[in-house]
Amino acid sequence: MTSQYITQITGDLERNTKEQERIGVEVEALQEQLRTLQHDHTVLVNMQQALGGASPAAEADTKAAVSVPRQAAAEPKQSRPKKTAAAGAGKAAPKKPAAKASSAKTPKAAGKPSLVALIRNHLKQQNEPRSAAEISSALTQAHPDRTIKTTVVRTTVEGLVAKSHAHRTKQGSSVFYTAATAPQSTEAEPQPKATAS
Repeated sequence: MTSQYITQITGDLERNTKEQERIGVEVEALQEQLRTLQHDHTVLVNMQQALGGASPAAEADTKAAVSVPRQAAAEPKQSRPKKTAAAGAGKAAPKKPAAKASSAKTPKAAGKPSLVALIRNHLKQQNEPRSAAEISSALTQAHPDRTIKTTVVRTTVEGLVAKSHAHRTKQGSSVFYTAATAPQSTEAEPQPKATAS
């Protein structure tokens, strides 16, 4: 009877840990997207101010955006108590992903390009489709000072696919990604020139 409970608790603990890791990856990807949007917002506000069209609404948006990361950062903290409460035997395993997540956030805030930008640029430079593991490996080699996990890359690239910034192709059980091409904008320019001349 005790062995059944131990087996069930061990299984529940493994599922709980995997779910926390999955959600942690999603939170990291969302926070990365949020940082990118905040950076873009700041640039746009600065451009607007430089052009002389500053508005109080932009300042209010900036203040509202600053509070969002604090709320997003609170989500992993809510899951951590469950981790420590449920983890009787495996306390070290749940703490490692949390430590890596906090160390991964520090370099990104230091003015380095976002993971989204790195992935986009990498895909644009490639002539053939790449898997998330290949992208992660290439970015890790190109940026050894950053911790780039394949799971985070996969989530980020899927976000780019959802926004039509990248394309997904499946070959067997493998998934490959390519940069979204924008031939429509390049074709649209010559056509008006041809009609004008």
